[in-house]
Amino acid sequence: MALKLYGVGLSTCTARVLACAEEKNAEYELVPVNMGAGEHKQPSFLSKNPFGQIPVLEDGDLTLFESRSITRYLATKYSDKGTDLLRLSNLKEAALVNTWIEVESQQFNPAISPIFYQRVIVPAFFQGTPDEKAVQDAVANLEKVLDLYEERLSKTKYLAGDFYSLADLHHLPYTYYVMKTPEAKCFNSRPHVKAWWEAISTRPAFKKVAENMNLAG
Repeated sequence: MALKLYGVGLSTCTARVLACAEEKNAEYELVPVNMGAGEHKQPSFLSKNPFGQIPVLEDGDLTLFESRSITRYLATKYSDKGTDLLRLSNLKEAALVNTWIEVESQQFNPAISPIFYQRVIVPAFFQGTPDEKAVQDAVANLEKVLDLYEERLSKTKYLAGDFYSLADLHHLPYTYYVMKTPEAKCFNSRPHVKAWWEAISTRPAFKKVAENMNLAG
């Protein structure tokens, strides 16, 4: 039975799960959710995720929400298929993957998401003008994080080691969009970060997902 993923291809969190599913060669069906019509706030959807957010994964009688939780589940369920994203057979490597998964969630995401919102969401969905002060405040925070990434990536090709993992994959969607903004310089000005981004963003699994991430239509 194929997995059912409720979401939208443009969505960063949906794309995070899709990239994982593609890396694991998992069979899935993407079930579109009409966000504009408020479908995610209707009782039928709220029964799947009471917070009314996408994505939601259904695997038989199991229903999951929160994209990072879903990717961990998929990487574990399909541990013998596709790319080894959790390194479960090596305790030390698995611990490093989990550490950098947390870094993305707790350090990187809070820094980059305001840039994404102001530069991408405000113009595309609200026809508004970005709040430049909010952008610059976020850039200051992001650059602090990327300075630490630059140091780390001067020693290893990927964040958890010399292997691609879920820790790297989780960075893909937000960075993909921000790399189309002036704030791409935050990444391009750091050679090891830039090389890392080029390596993870050109993987076939993500390139397939990115085909449906064109906000310009």
